[in-house]
Amino acid sequence: MSKLAKSAKQIQIDKANATIVIIVSVAAVITAFSLVAVKTLLSQRSYQARVISLQESALKVAKDDLIAVNSLKSTYAAFDGADNNIIGGSGSGVGPQDGSNSKIVLDSLPSQYDFPAMISAIEKLVTDRGLKIASLSGVDDAAQADAASSTSPVPVEMPFQLSVTGSYQSIQDLVDAMARTVRPINLLNLQIAGSPTENTLTISGKTYYQPAKNLNVTTKVIK
Repeated sequence: MSKLAKSAKQIQIDKANATIVIIVSVAAVITAFSLVAVKTLLSQRSYQARVISLQESALKVAKDDLIAVNSLKSTYAAFDGADNNIIGGSGSGVGPQDGSNSKIVLDSLPSQYDFPAMISAIEKLVTDRGLKIASLSGVDDAAQADAASSTSPVPVEMPFQLSVTGSYQSIQDLVDAMARTVRPINLLNLQIAGSPTENTLTISGKTYYQPAKNLNVTTKVIK
């Protein structure tokens, strides 16, 4: 009888122990799941906070840029629509010193490498003064020019060599015109030879262009 009672009591203890083990196991699983879930939620919350912060910063920059754009538009309109341009000519005329300020700026320092246009401009300076071109040459280096663009562009040299013939007065007028032309021309070497009626001027010089500024637009991955 006592053995039966002891056996029944042992069974109850074993059942209780099994129940406790099951409860503890379930609690451990729930706790582990809860910890993982909390960690995941905290990570998501941190990520969303970073996204919202960067979005707010980007929105502020966009609003500031919009204000700057509107201000730039009005300033540019006033600058380009002036009656007299920055070199004293008429803003709406067609003479050598005339033209809008935007045209004057682009003529003075083009934003694209254009070797034929440079040659044509020099030819016009020569022929307008009744001189004859003996030779006009340079290096058409378009491939290197394509690689010169950057986010902080600087003027790029375009060297040339010119030889003309004509009267001394016409040669003097050409040199003066090159000094006063809208597009900057740096005369490195001048040689004059000939007679009082027919002279030859040989010039080594360089002009410039400046590549347009590239906007370095990037994207950022939020982690």
